Amino acid sequence: MIARELINKNLPVLNCTDTGQKVLNIMESFWVSHLPVVSGDNYIGLVSEKLIYDSELEMCELNQYGETLERPFIHEGQHIYEVAGLVKNLKLTVLPVLTVEDVYCGAISINDLAEKVSDLLSVSDPGAVIVIELSPNDYSLSQIAQIVESNDAKILSLYTKNINDSMELDVTIKLSVSDISSIIETFARYDYNIKAVYTNDSAMHDMYDERYEMFMKYIDL
Repeated sequence: MIARELINKNLPVLNCTDTGQKVLNIMESFWVSHLPVVSGDNYIGLVSEKLIYDSELEMCELNQYGETLERPFIHEGQHIYEVAGLVKNLKLTVLPVLTVEDVYCGAISINDLAEKVSDLLSVSDPGAVIVIELSPNDYSLSQIAQIVESNDAKILSLYTKNINDSMELDVTIKLSVSDISSIIETFARYDYNIKAVYTNDSAMHDMYDERYEMFMKYIDL
C-alpha cells in the first residue's frame, strides 16, 4: 500500500489569504492539528495549530507567516511504512502528498493511516494473537509458519519488536483461528517462550478444561 492510496479527498486545503482564526475553525471541524497551504498545485507548507497560537497570529493571513511554515511531505509512491514513520517522527495529524514532480495531490490524515495500518494487521479479522519472546538469532519465520500451518491455521499478520534494554525480540502473530491450544503446545515442544496469548474466553476455557482433565487423569494413575 502506497501514499497515493491513503489520500483523504475530504481534507481541505488552505489558501494564503485564510486567516489564522479561520484555519483554527477548519481544524476543529476536521479534528486535526495540521493543514496544508496550497496555491494552485503548488504546496506552500504545513500550518499547525501550535504555530498559530504560539505566534499569536489568529487575525493574520497565512501569507504573513513567511518562513515560519515548515514543509513536510511524502511522495505518492512511497510505502505506508514510510508514511507511518514520518507521521510518528514529526508528530503530524496530516501529511501532504506530492507527485514526483512535487505537485500537490492530496493529504493523509492520521485517522486514515491508523485505519489502514489496522487493516494490514488484520485487527478486525477473527482469530487469536500469540506473542513469542526469543533471541534475534533464533528467529525463523519459516519455522514459525511451519508450526502454525501444521496445526491447520494461517498467519494473518506478524510483526517483531526489540525489547528495550534487552537482547530479546518479541514476535507478535495474528492467527486465523481462535482455538490455539495445539499451536501453543507445538511452540512449547520446539522450546519457544510464549510470552502472552490473546483469544476469546471460550477457547481459552476449553483449553484449560482439557488440561485440567488430563492432569486429573494423571493423578489417578
